[in-house]
Amino acid sequence: MRVGVIGGGLMGSGIAEVCARAGVDVTVVEVDDQRAEATRAKVEKSLDRATRSGKLEDGDRAAALDRLAYTTRVPDLEGADAAIEAIVEDEGAKRDLFLELDRVLPDAEFLASNTSSVPIMKLAADTSKPERVLGMHFFNPVPVLPLVELVRSIMTSEQTLDRAREFAEGTLRKTSIDSQDRAGFVVNALLVPYILSAIRMYESGFAAKEDIDRGMVKGCAHPMGPLALADLIGLDTLLAVSQSLYEEFRDPASVAPALLNRMVEAGLLGRKSGRGFYDYSS
Repeated sequence: MRVGVIGGGLMGSGIAEVCARAGVDVTVVEVDDQRAEATRAKVEKSLDRATRSGKLEDGDRAAALDRLAYTTRVPDLEGADAAIEAIVEDEGAKRDLFLELDRVLPDAEFLASNTSSVPIMKLAADTSKPERVLGMHFFNPVPVLPLVELVRSIMTSEQTLDRAREFAEGTLRKTSIDSQDRAGFVVNALLVPYILSAIRMYESGFAAKEDIDRGMVKGCAHPMGPLALADLIGLDTLLAVSQSLYEEFRDPASVAPALLNRMVEAGLLGRKSGRGFYDYSS
């Protein structure tokens, strides 16, 4: 099987890695050569880390690297069996990409989006075969977390859903859950209002960020607190999901706090920028 992964950021590089480790040939598409090389370096570093920790054999690491190819041209995906989009969380950019994928891959089994906020029907609407478009929402870090949300639009066919489930569970050895095509899907519809509430608590001076996070870790057995989790997700992604949730449901709990808006405007996006609610520069 050959899969195209479009976008080599935090999520795209992880998706490409798990596909290659599962025996799938992967072509990663990035916007330019510099970013393609950065994606290659990220995947190699992750594979090296898995090898050092004993989770991956040297031979399996080498085989995974051999299955990975990098390009800057979507037409280079011609002939791929499927494609997974993991580009910037921007509806217009994603819709344009799905139109191009529709032209380049007329016979692909499915075209999937890793979006965490954009309704799948909006991405499928202008394609020639909306029945083969669905959401496959992975979780960060992709090589570690086992979940994939399968999001079916009102046009996604049963055959497409079954094939995507077979790929997620049978090939990638992930656990899948089904979601309706509603903003936030299952996990983020529950998670994002919780994180936004924690930001409001910190913003108001009710509690220190360390105490908010420590309270949820030590008191509720969460693996990390909500503000540390926001930094891991990326504050720009968190903002995009909150806006999508509010646009669809008009729930005040989904309104982004002013602090979140200001941090994104300042480029304080969390771990990926080196600073968010916490400092990662060192």
